Amino acid sequence: MSILDLFQLNGRVALVTGASSGLGVSAAEGLAEASADLVLVARRAEKLEATKAAVEALGRECVVVTGDVSDPETGTRAVEAGMEAFGRVDILVNNAGIGTAHPATREAPEDFEQVIDVNLNGSYFMAQACGRVMQPGSSIINISSILGFTTAGLPQSAYASSKAAVVAMARDLAVQWTGRKGIRVNAIAPGFFESEMTAQYPEGYIEKMMHRVPAGRKGKHEEFVAAVIFLASDAGGYCTGICLPVDGGMLTT
Repeated sequence: MSILDLFQLNGRVALVTGASSGLGVSAAEGLAEASADLVLVARRAEKLEATKAAVEALGRECVVVTGDVSDPETGTRAVEAGMEAFGRVDILVNNAGIGTAHPATREAPEDFEQVIDVNLNGSYFMAQACGRVMQPGSSIINISSILGFTTAGLPQSAYASSKAAVVAMARDLAVQWTGRKGIRVNAIAPGFFESEMTAQYPEGYIEKMMHRVPAGRKGKHEEFVAAVIFLASDAGGYCTGICLPVDGGMLTT
């Protein structure tokens, strides 16, 4: 087997949450290019169908499940759909997420709880559902954020807390499952990438943050996808319990 062969996902099935926009769409398309079939999960059915069409245009099979990951039943339905269509689920990319930017003294409890419900609880419920059927050699990837490790000038306590928590979850599940079940569990901490979420930032905000990014620019989606493929594939076979920053060096400053 060549080095490049290690990155191929032939015969594997990947489940991607938050697959209706942004990095979730890019992850789904990249996994398809690496020869995985897909189970896609998101709340917006029309956008989800567009991602499915893009995956199928790459020659891969795809099924979609519309639902909110904060509901444990969504994870159950998604895994059942994957098992029915393909007989297996090998990869989970826990990408679904939401964010808020409320000053702490004015943030309503329900706003904080909603972020935790989607970003943390949703990731856990999906990992639970997949962990029950995954076979040795499988991989779970939690999408965290650099904001789980540093602050960046906006009041984002809920988002930052949730993104730090999914890293801790990855470490714990790695200890529980890698040796006993053969399931690797890792996280990725993206820096600044264009997405629906970053489009909501104040005008000029990202540009003002570039002095903290040694690379001096925003990330390209393919750079994020390359990290996903690495951790999903045999190329990352000796990595478990880690968080891989893909941030242009921001966490060094």
